[in-house]
Amino acid sequence: MEDLRLNVSLLRKRVPNLTSAAKSVGLRPATVSNLCTGKIPIGRAEVRTLAALASLAQCSLDELILKGEAFEMIETKIKTLDLFAPIVKGGTVGLVARPGMGQLVVLSELFLRLKKEGYLSIVLQPEAEGYPGLEDLNEHVDVIVTSIEDALKKISEFGKDREIIFTADRSHVLTGEIFELQEKLQDESIRTVTTFLLDLKGEAVDEELPYGPLETVWNFDADLAARFRFPAVNPISSTSSILEGAYLDQSHLTVKQRAQKLLRRYREVRSLVNVKGIAGIPETEMQTYHRGERLEAYLTQPFYVAEAFTGQKGVDVDLKETIEDVRKIIDGAYDSKEPAELSFLGKL
Repeated sequence: MEDLRLNVSLLRKRVPNLTSAAKSVGLRPATVSNLCTGKIPIGRAEVRTLAALASLAQCSLDELILKGEAFEMIETKIKTLDLFAPIVKGGTVGLVARPGMGQLVVLSELFLRLKKEGYLSIVLQPEAEGYPGLEDLNEHVDVIVTSIEDALKKISEFGKDREIIFTADRSHVLTGEIFELQEKLQDESIRTVTTFLLDLKGEAVDEELPYGPLETVWNFDADLAARFRFPAVNPISSTSSILEGAYLDQSHLTVKQRAQKLLRRYREVRSLVNVKGIAGIPETEMQTYHRGERLEAYLTQPFYVAEAFTGQKGVDVDLKETIEDVRKIIDGAYDSKEPAELSFLGKL
């Protein structure tokens, strides 16, 4: 079967307010979001849904559905991101978090890591001031701009020779400025622009499709943040277009799915433990609970930008090593280890 995916950039350009537009034609925003990120493969989509999207974008089905085009992944060497929700090079990543969950720390770390790979970071400053952590983020930014016009100018200037990481707040999405910028960049002779959209107010958490179509979604988790399991990116609900089977190495896909299944069940059992205590869960669930604990602990990682605060050196973990380590944890190779022994390490 031919590899198929939605033309997300076309949807983004033609239908800026996709949430309202989807509802107006009887589509669930969550379904549209899952189609955009690849959580629902195109082959499983209803014809009615695809036809409605094509109508909204005023395009043909051939224009809406791209065939045989592979995604390129940006490897961050951050375990949770690379395994569960990889960055699509040239795509758009949406961060969904409330204040205090660590989204600005994750972005700071990405800027630092990707700079070593030759990327240039450009941040469009939000109009409002006083957001905690924003000053720390700016310390790791190469270029700061204050308007969409300035952003276009700088991306066009530097993007001819460098891969660009561009970041903006949701306020610029709501005005439609980001979509206009992305449309204008189509005509520029630049390499690639990978866009990160965040929501400093934390309102995106309450929206089904807070940024319109995305290639990658990182949902931050309040429970992980409260228990200092950083990066607090939810490995179950975060996703990426690369996770469509056609674009993913089979071992990556298999381990990712097994890890999500274990973590999903672990969370269910953990809720029982919180109420009844460890003695209150069935013996048949004990292995799931303990292996889930270990896997959750392993997915924490020391960051370079946090060294001064944690006293721990930042670490890189290659995706191949992450996949192998996670497989071993799921298979029980580290059953003799305590979760604390697997926390905030690199590879095992």
